[in-house]
Amino acid sequence: MTLRQRHAVFAACGLLVTMFLPWYSLQSVDRRTETIQSTSINAFGDVSFVEAAVFLVAAGVLVLLFARAEGRRFQMPGGDGTIIALAGAWAGLLIFYRVFSRPPGNGYPVGIEWGFFLAFIAAGALAYTGWRIRVLERTEPAPRPAAQRAPRAPAAAEAAPQPRRSAPPVAARPRAGGDEGSGQLSLEDPPPRPRFPPAPPRPR
Repeated sequence: MTLRQRHAVFAACGLLVTMFLPWYSLQSVDRRTETIQSTSINAFGDVSFVEAAVFLVAAGVLVLLFARAEGRRFQMPGGDGTIIALAGAWAGLLIFYRVFSRPPGNGYPVGIEWGFFLAFIAAGALAYTGWRIRVLERTEPAPRPAAQRAPRAPAAAEAAPQPRRSAPPVAARPRAGGDEGSGQLSLEDPPPRPRFPPAPPRPR
């Protein structure tokens, strides 16, 4: 797992942890003392589509990064960085929408607690980390398939000299320039003509 992926794991875990922190403050009237009491609830105190979507986004990012840490290879649309960045941006958008659509407060205003702001920061950190992972995926060269990798001979085999072919034996040429009496012939001179005694004269 790379450093950016670890940062994404921390951001997703932080987003999940913030959901257990105080998100909203609800007010109610105590009939006995006639005073207004304020109570804090977390994201699961009033579950709606927003809280469920934020939880699924953080859990999905953790499952993706856990699969990558296990060495599983599968293709994601746009890459892992794009998916993580979109997940963080979607979670931040949902949390920002919850500012204007707060849970009902029984006729009293509903306040926002500090855990809500930490959740918004964690969603932004998740989106930023996903964007950084996407940048690294675009800059790093894609690995070549194993079928296209040409086997490379070791350096020792490349440097080894090739065996020399032995030349065929050459027949010894007879020595040129030999005299007739020596009995040695030359390939350049024609063979000597045989000598015969002169024929006797014919009688008339």
